[in-house]
Amino acid sequence: MTLYVVTGAGPVGWTVAEQLAQSGNTVRILTRSGTGPDHPDIEKLRIDASDPVALAFAVQGATAIFHCIHGSAYSAAAWQRELPAAEAVVLEAAHREGAVVVFPESLYSYSRPDAIMTEDSERSADGGKRGVRTQLLAARAASPADTISVVASDFYGPRVRTAHAGDRMVPAVLKGSPIQLLGSPDAPHSFTYIPDLAAAMIAATHLPRTSNRVLHAPTLPALSQRALVSALAEDAGVVAPRLTGMPGWLVRALGLVLPSMRELAELAYQFERPFVMDSSASEALLTLTPTPLDEAVARTVRWWRAELATAQVNAVSDQRLVPDGT
Repeated sequence: MTLYVVTGAGPVGWTVAEQLAQSGNTVRILTRSGTGPDHPDIEKLRIDASDPVALAFAVQGATAIFHCIHGSAYSAAAWQRELPAAEAVVLEAAHREGAVVVFPESLYSYSRPDAIMTEDSERSADGGKRGVRTQLLAARAASPADTISVVASDFYGPRVRTAHAGDRMVPAVLKGSPIQLLGSPDAPHSFTYIPDLAAAMIAATHLPRTSNRVLHAPTLPALSQRALVSALAEDAGVVAPRLTGMPGWLVRALGLVLPSMRELAELAYQFERPFVMDSSASEALLTLTPTPLDEAVARTVRWWRAELATAQVNAVSDQRLVPDGT
């Protein structure tokens, strides 16, 4: 049995920890809240991964560290304030321990997102959140620790909530509610099924060690937001809802007065025109292929239906606990 450490219990960290434990490995998952999957081979510790003393203790004996912590807010300011410092602590601890560090990574840093993005594409975008991702990749490359960055496009799948193909899309499909999408509903767009990202991150630890490696998570050929909605609706046995697209110029205009829209506006280009990644080279290296769309969509719909049913039961229970005033 091999010890692996996972920082963060969001959709990526949770899925990585589950897959590792299901393969018979010992997993130590580190979060500030002590959350994570329930499994006899998963140890959940309340640890702030940016604390060098606590982290040094927690990673002792680890073969690999999967650093899956994101910023506290979806903003360039939060990312710049939190992410580089936290990654520096993890890289130092990993180097001392002789562990490889595996990072989930986005396509934000790619300099030419209008072209098909491959493992060899230039990653030197600057400014805002794109620039923070470029900075993080540069720090990993400069670190003496062995690092692997596994790049994925927008997530979908079980446990994916705050995402374009998460709570902004799937519950509305199941309810038949109209959906307002960012950008064009018909622009080709790559979507990565989150269990495929987790599987690639794990498989990458078995490759020969190198100071800095960048791979692409197995990802199906580009769909579009409309195509993904149609696939979800077909699996759920419902009529696909009406879709409208919010053009980038409108998002940018709203961003002048609404901070949340300002952060979205920065990345609106990803949905206004083709945004396509190619993972074929990494698939060959890792001997992995993306999950077929029908299977991935079926698992996604099943998970969301269970989540919505649980939320409804909890809402009814909470309502019964409220005094009626009589």
